Amino acid sequence: MDWRSRKGDKRGSSEDRRLFLDPEHADARITDADLEHLVLLPPCIDPKEWLATHAMNFFTLVNLQYSAVSEFCTAESCPSMTACGKIKCSGPQYVDYVLSYIQTAITDERLLPTKYGNSFPTMFEALVRNIFRLLFRILAHLYCCHYRDVLQLDLHAHLNSFFTHFVYFARHFHLLDARELSPVADLVELLCSSQQSNSASSDRDSAHVLSQKHVGNGDWVE
Repeated sequence: MDWRSRKGDKRGSSEDRRLFLDPEHADARITDADLEHLVLLPPCIDPKEWLATHAMNFFTLVNLQYSAVSEFCTAESCPSMTACGKIKCSGPQYVDYVLSYIQTAITDERLLPTKYGNSFPTMFEALVRNIFRLLFRILAHLYCCHYRDVLQLDLHAHLNSFFTHFVYFARHFHLLDARELSPVADLVELLCSSQQSNSASSDRDSAHVLSQKHVGNGDWVE
């Protein structure tokens, strides 16, 4: 997978990398929710149902994120990416291939059953890992080649929050290995560290509020 597919590649990619690693941009979030806790399997929920639901939801959100900047991702700006390890194609062609493949997979009742009584296929977990691997490549492309476009549209807080949630889920359920994360490992580390700091700060604020004493009929002491 050629992550830096923007034309004039080296300079453009390094500029995008400096931007998405800038704490001013990396700290932007749309929520302070504990995303690491949010990915945990709830009690009494079938693990395969949990994986299938998130695979479909993450597909929808990646599609939305890419659609927002798709006008900037052209055969001229992103001329070369690699599909299936061998096929050379442009950035938009690659993304179209990936999204079409996933759309077909998640709407196939034999692969992701939605009707009561239908069982998941034996290769279900391998399918989910492949879906996450392909979605991750699109997200990495957005950061490496279109982060300036994301900033101009003021969508970086949305992208950061979604990407962090996606990575936490993929890590927790072993859907992506370190080698697959390595092209943007510095970004993953930065966003997850920032998320943990924000969650800790939010927990301290909540604890402070809950520690306030009550008087009378339950009025808070200010």
